Amino acid sequence: MKRVVVVPSILSANFCRLGKEIQEVLKAGCNLIHFDVMDNHYVSNLTMGPMILKSIKNSGIKVFFDVHLMASPVDSLIPLFANLNVQFITIHPESTNHLDRTIQLIKKIDCGVGLALNPSTSLHFLDYVIDELDLILVMAVNPGFGGQKFLTYVLKKIQQVRSLIDKSQKNILLSVDGGISLSNIVNVIQSGADYVVVGSAIFHSDDYLKTIRKLTDIIIDN
Repeated sequence: MKRVVVVPSILSANFCRLGKEIQEVLKAGCNLIHFDVMDNHYVSNLTMGPMILKSIKNSGIKVFFDVHLMASPVDSLIPLFANLNVQFITIHPESTNHLDRTIQLIKKIDCGVGLALNPSTSLHFLDYVIDELDLILVMAVNPGFGGQKFLTYVLKKIQQVRSLIDKSQKNILLSVDGGISLSNIVNVIQSGADYVVVGSAIFHSDDYLKTIRKLTDIIIDN
């Protein structure tokens, strides 16, 4: 049976108690945290950077991070995430003038390479770089802000990416981010997701542990 992983997105966490928020979701069995970096250029929002990730690591929190760079130009940021417990660095093809060069920069710091596809981003980018990827992130909302509504037409895109991954016969993970909740997670996993990135549904709930267990139970049942 396919194992789908719930990845909490701390974009929706309470930044005043970020360390405790991370510890809470780790108690629920999560072992990968989604870390959104926004620069107020590629998207119209400003969030976290490598200094915060370094502080989390130095505090003794032992967890791997899935870093999603919504920044442009992106190349100068990538080396700053070296040696910070980063498992994946995911970039947008629109954020760089030379996509292959940027992919090689991620490989150089020994991180898995992810490519993020916005709702309107063409899948043709994958024609040229899919063999270089470890993860493909399908955005189910337009990037920039948490708490947005899931765009249902993206389910078709998830299915298309799943088909491309299967045809490639590569060990590439399919991640989906944006508006995922208890009410739509079934559709997401049935469309082919390996990772479901969940922010507001977890961190805006009264009980993180209970919510993550509910999400996990739905995954197991489907």
